[in-house]
Amino acid sequence: ANPFDGIDISAVQQGLADAFAKEASKVSVDDLNEAFKEINERMQAAAAEKATVMAAEGEKYLEENAKREGVTTVASGLQFEVVSEGEGEKPTAQSTVRVHYHGTLIDGTVFDSSYDRGQPAEFPVGGVIAGWTEALQLMSVGSKYKLHIPHNLAYGEQGAGGAIAPFSALVFDVELLEIVS
Repeated sequence: ANPFDGIDISAVQQGLADAFAKEASKVSVDDLNEAFKEINERMQAAAAEKATVMAAEGEKYLEENAKREGVTTVASGLQFEVVSEGEGEKPTAQSTVRVHYHGTLIDGTVFDSSYDRGQPAEFPVGGVIAGWTEALQLMSVGSKYKLHIPHNLAYGEQGAGGAIAPFSALVFDVELLEIVS
């Protein structure tokens, strides 16, 4: 639902014109406050509805994904598939690692990819989303894993910018290239 349904656009334009002309508002402060309160309530309701849908879609995806051969689900809810196992060391939560990754929403929409940039990324293992922190410590240098991360181990109820909505489950292809420190 559009939170601005029922708003008289010509009245808004007139209000802006009056404000720029430094004329007194034809609408009382109380009426303006009430209108903004209603718009805010509508926007919060729409966000809550979207969050409920995103959480349900993520849960359904992870539930179905867990049934696939080769998918391991750990106690936290993190799911991973070993694409290829490396033979190097495993990082700790205090390590800094160099990785290549490709991140998508569960519908396949790409939101970030070091592969697409052609440049690996360096991260402190303990300074990334919880799903990554947990998964990286399972991986040996040289490994490639596919991660399926529930929202509570990703960006949770906040989401991340415009690309990742609140309560989004995420999918990452991660290649652990090196433990930097």
